[in-house]
Amino acid sequence: MTSSTRRAVVTGASSGIGAATVRRLRSDGWAVVAVARRADRLAELAAETGAEAFPADLTVADDVARLAAHVEATGGLTALVNNAGGAFGLDPVATSDVDDWRRMYEVNVLGTLRVTQALLPVLRADGGGDVLVVTSTAADGAYEGGAGYTGVKHAERMLATTLRWEIVGEPIRVIQIAPGAVATEEFSLVRFGGDAERAAKVYEGFQPLVADDVADTIAWALSRPPHVNIDLIVVRPRAQASNTKTARE
Repeated sequence: MTSSTRRAVVTGASSGIGAATVRRLRSDGWAVVAVARRADRLAELAAETGAEAFPADLTVADDVARLAAHVEATGGLTALVNNAGGAFGLDPVATSDVDDWRRMYEVNVLGTLRVTQALLPVLRADGGGDVLVVTSTAADGAYEGGAGYTGVKHAERMLATTLRWEIVGEPIRVIQIAPGAVATEEFSLVRFGGDAERAAKVYEGFQPLVADDVADTIAWALSRPPHVNIDLIVVRPRAQASNTKTARE
């Protein structure tokens, strides 16, 4: 594709990093297919940005197949931004909810796997492109209460790394973006089951990243010359030295 016809699929596009990425790529001149479960939010984003809304549940194989067929039939693909994901709970291993772990694995790992498998042939048919996976600094370290989320993000990191090794030599880049603490409207709220007070305390006393910071990083990585692969970018707030050490006022 020429620079004027770059087209991206962005998953998890109804809020947070996904919505910010849609806005940023559209402002950079990309055509964007915005994918998420919530059709009402996607419709609002599409009206605002000119992106195409495609409601789909990435844990449902038929939805993913429908997405791939649509993308192939309506203009092809330059980049897949695997952003859909999330955390559920912050409980110790001894008392954590097995269903929360199962939900995290379905969304973060198997959702990314399904979409990547479905859209790789479209990228190949169009002469190559990018598979970008938004993981987390949880993919590289542990923290108490986080075994479920760190486990799925480690798995997602291995998915991206192994894919890069397996398709080396093809004109397809595999990029991983690993954000640290990002204050979005939903991430911690969802993690804590709607407890707004507990969610707000996560970001007290320091300046966290915002969704636009991560979207800017994604857009930069995708804009590199085709021979340049950004294997991994870890982007944190200045105040956050690690998953367990943050300077707070």
